[in-house]
Amino acid sequence: MKRSILKLSLILGVGLAALGSTGCTTQGPYLGPLLFPIPVTPYYQQMKEDQFHNHERYDRAPVLGPLAPGAPHVALDPPSDDEVMRSLERSHPVQGGMPFLHEVQRNNVRITKEKIADYVDPPRVMPLVGPVQLHHAHYKCTVYYTEVTRVGWPFPHTIRDEDCREVIYIDHNHLHRAGNVQEDLPGPVGPTPTAL
Repeated sequence: MKRSILKLSLILGVGLAALGSTGCTTQGPYLGPLLFPIPVTPYYQQMKEDQFHNHERYDRAPVLGPLAPGAPHVALDPPSDDEVMRSLERSHPVQGGMPFLHEVQRNNVRITKEKIADYVDPPRVMPLVGPVQLHHAHYKCTVYYTEVTRVGWPFPHTIRDEDCREVIYIDHNHLHRAGNVQEDLPGPVGPTPTAL
């Protein structure tokens, strides 16, 4: 009997020693509660990814080359479908529904884009950029879609709106480098010198 208790305690001691010496907790500095990963909800992760995506693609104003004299000054970059749908999602969100309880979907999406204004401001000096001209392009984007709402409780039903329409206005602004911004000096912006 004494022998089996001794054998059992020896096995238990070896098991505890092996269990206590495994893992990464014994190597390196002890970080306390920072040692364990902190879970992040998918809502905040998606929000941060969307903020990065918008900042990387749509929230910056590029500085382009100077406008050629006599050439047409038209913006050649209408908003992409991704930009229109992200703007629509910000103004009328459908993400984040509860599966099998309340879900909203957009189906059969059709987008029309119409340029409503395109003009260039006179040259001016901007800090950290220099002499530039601001080129404005305003677009009216109309999104036609079918909105399907599925409700699962208390009585399961589906609501289908075939004729949904949203109008979104998107501004595309960018900068063009300019030459001399003073009116009295000759250059690409000032008066042209007269020939004698």
